[in-house]
Amino acid sequence: MVGYDPRAQGSALSPEEAALAGSAAGMVTRALISPLDVLKIRFQLQIEHVSSPKGKYHGLFQATRCIYSEEGVSAFWKGHVPAQLLSICFGAVQFASFELLTEAWSASLWTYCAQRFAAQGQTKVYRNLRHAVFTMWRSEGVLSFYRGLSPTLLAVFPYAGLQFFFYNVFKKQLPPPITAGDSAGKGLLGSLVCGSGAGMISKTLTYPFDLFKKRLQVGGFEAARAHFGQVRSYKGLVDCAVQIAKDEGVRGFFKGLSPSLVKAALSTGFTFFWYEVFLIAMHSLKQRQRTNGSPRGLEER
Repeated sequence: MVGYDPRAQGSALSPEEAALAGSAAGMVTRALISPLDVLKIRFQLQIEHVSSPKGKYHGLFQATRCIYSEEGVSAFWKGHVPAQLLSICFGAVQFASFELLTEAWSASLWTYCAQRFAAQGQTKVYRNLRHAVFTMWRSEGVLSFYRGLSPTLLAVFPYAGLQFFFYNVFKKQLPPPITAGDSAGKGLLGSLVCGSGAGMISKTLTYPFDLFKKRLQVGGFEAARAHFGQVRSYKGLVDCAVQIAKDEGVRGFFKGLSPSLVKAALSTGFTFFWYEVFLIAMHSLKQRQRTNGSPRGLEER
């Protein structure tokens, strides 16, 4: 169960257990959905309309074929190392914080490098993570690591909150298991379905901030992206929003929404799914240790 449940005192999670399960869930999920993240970022950074023949990418399948033919299969995992570090850390903090906050209520960041790697095409600017960090530090200064921080902060709190809110709302609508035997299987399937729905709704409601973040994060990266099409420079969050509205219209705020929704459904669904899987595994291990440590268990041994 995600979140503190006062009725389940015997199986209450410690913050360490929630963090461990959350980081493991984030790691597995990131490895699975990385190609969709790359596709989403490519669409978000394209100035031309998606339906325009001038744009490099016109649709999900066309973009997939284009990236594969020009850059190979490995291109779908560009920036995977810093993105994986982000997922592990974010998953641990996210679930541990949620467990702590829900318990309190009942009683009373490596992104940037990941986006830069994923935005690269055939012309590689950064050879690896260490080279990217060193180059950015030397040429742009420490502030370059915090580009896009404003839209990130504006989006992350409602996005995370909406995820947990809709997940728990959907979970409560599921019918209870008929027998104890099918409880675990149906519970995991329910986590996958409810997490997918929660992820799609949350992503849709906060999507423009995600697009603003990506546009701001690749500032100073214009020359390397010239072969993709038009490029823009933004002075800040407000200037970014104004320029997009002026040049690309309201639809510009939702560029890349389709692959983003597919990614959000899989990412959030798998995150909650694997979180529950690792929780069940830890609970089983603890139960086995208690049984082996009890007087009866010692006698049997």
